[in-house]
Amino acid sequence: MIPRVHKRGSRTIGLLAYLYGPGTHEEHIDPHLVASWDGMAPDPVRDPQATYKQLQQLLDQPVMAVAANRRPDKHVWHLSIRSAPDDPVLADDQWGEIARRMVAATGIDTGDGAGCRWAAVRHAHDHIHIIATLMREDGHKPRIHNDAGRSQEEARRIEADFGLRRLNTGDGTASQRPTSAERHKAERQRREQTPREELRESVRRAVAGANTEAEFFGRLTASGLLVRTRTAPSGDLLGYTVALPGDRNKDGQPVFYSGSKLAPDLSLPRIRERLTSGTEERVTAPDSGEDSTIRSRPIGPAPARRAATTSIWDAALLLGNEGDDGAAAAQLSAAGEVLDALAKTSAATTREELRLAARAFERASRSHIRAQHAEARALRKAAREIVYAGPSLGRGEDGAATAMVLSTLLLVVVAAARWHAQHQHAQQAAAARQAAEHLRAAYNSAAHAPLTALRDRGRRLPKSTRARYETTVLTVLPHLAQTVLTERGWDALAATLSDAARAGADPAALLREAAGQRELDSAGSVSDVLVWRVRRIANLHAHTPQVTTTVPPATATRTVRPMPPSDHRRDGGNAR
Repeated sequence: MIPRVHKRGSRTIGLLAYLYGPGTHEEHIDPHLVASWDGMAPDPVRDPQATYKQLQQLLDQPVMAVAANRRPDKHVWHLSIRSAPDDPVLADDQWGEIARRMVAATGIDTGDGAGCRWAAVRHAHDHIHIIATLMREDGHKPRIHNDAGRSQEEARRIEADFGLRRLNTGDGTASQRPTSAERHKAERQRREQTPREELRESVRRAVAGANTEAEFFGRLTASGLLVRTRTAPSGDLLGYTVALPGDRNKDGQPVFYSGSKLAPDLSLPRIRERLTSGTEERVTAPDSGEDSTIRSRPIGPAPARRAATTSIWDAALLLGNEGDDGAAAAQLSAAGEVLDALAKTSAATTREELRLAARAFERASRSHIRAQHAEARALRKAAREIVYAGPSLGRGEDGAATAMVLSTLLLVVVAAARWHAQHQHAQQAAAARQAAEHLRAAYNSAAHAPLTALRDRGRRLPKSTRARYETTVLTVLPHLAQTVLTERGWDALAATLSDAARAGADPAALLREAAGQRELDSAGSVSDVLVWRVRRIANLHAHTPQVTTTVPPATATRTVRPMPPSDHRRDGGNAR
């Protein structure tokens, strides 16, 4: 059940006309009263003798009874309450009880006989509207501080009492939802999202991995948004607003939104916290037009994704261990940037699921725990490299590297859900679980081709080679061997161990390290997870073309750790 406190108004008759009217899209069916302050308010629809004017005058009577200088400028209070789509249809008397509980919880009418006057109108099967005037019968103003928060708390109790769908309790860090007017406007314009939601997504992508304010604003402009900045007399930048070019108000002017109205972490001060904690190194694509005075390092989509796996893996390990909450919160914020970067540069085969994953994880990237953004420099740098590497082709090494990074990122998202649950962040935990579902779908799409190729190669290995690696699995992973050797992914793992041996690594040592890094019991396919872990640890390319050279005997005793190029640090070099 979702209650929503709307903006206060000054015309009682205007809101009554809307509540009893046909609605913007003729969606108001049989509007009628289900409850009122004294249970005797006239119903302009059900009572042929009643009028809107009569109901308006009764509601406004306590306001008009006080001196003009004591009347509030905005005296019309408005609350809507909507049930979930899968909830049972409630009867009028049930909605009436819900209305009485809501006005009591919010301070409109506390039951002392001198509360504000109010009326509850039902004009659809799944919701009601409560209109009240903000002056008590005793001539005092009601105490309605935090009415939105108290309505949410009461909604959770109503859900339990009425057997309705239980929604998660928020903590005040969620993004502002689109208003009903914004939703209706988007429907009229046949938009998939409201402008507020489109702008939020675009601004988040502009922030992903950005180093400076100039770069951030440059990305906003390059994405086609209208951008306005607000400066102090000293010339210091104070804030910004953005608008979609085609979104205009009734006067034909662009509708601008400030960053804080899009999401709490998109205000300029909060964005600055991330930027000042980042690295100043530029990572650029060839011919990108970056400032030539800053060293550039051209990279491609596949190397950028392989390089990101190390930083993502470190974030998963940090979230999985009890430690500094501020550092963990920073990893979650930066993980959201990586998801935004991947959604921005993904191939068509994974684009939609990654967009949905990023959109869902946006809620999981924020809480009241203050992020120590300096702890997430490596992860933000990974997001930056992905952005500047450009779009992925989604096939060959690009597709395989995408599967590798998504497999690792899924660990972070699952760990995020557990971390939030441990901290009683119900909404964030649910959002992380939702993001994980979309991420799994994207991974399955990206991994299908490279894993199929690896399985084909694994099946072509000599019987003696396959038998040797079966023995390796039985020796190193006795508790998982039966599962691994019977999965479809075993052939891909055998091919991966063969590639590692060809590179001079010890397959047994690699397998032991891969299995010991994190639990595997929750994996959908243990062998597939091990494939990507081994390839990351051994620094193997995500996609290896068919080769015909003879596999060397398994006599090596070391794990290969190639040194990255001199201008690559551990958090930005080749994948491990």
